[in-house]
Amino acid sequence: MPIIQSAIKKVRKDKLRTARNKKREDNLKGLIKKVRTSKSEVDLQAAFSALDKAAKVKLIHRKKASRLKSRLSKLTSKKA
Repeated sequence: MPIIQSAIKKVRKDKLRTARNKKREDNLKGLIKKVRTSKSEVDLQAAFSALDKAAKVKLIHRKKASRLKSRLSKLTSKKA
């Protein structure tokens, strides 16, 4: 256990950040799965928005977001 006050605060903030990031990541994965199963335009736009937001807060790398958006759009245009 940390003894120094700043270390205690860091542990507390890390727990909050981890929980927040986990929630965002789970939501993102769910949206991507929904697009892959339903292939609807509405789900695709929601996933694009979530990917952009995840890249903005550095949850995922911006190039990974771009790659996923490309793959999802190819998938929906192929199956549409």
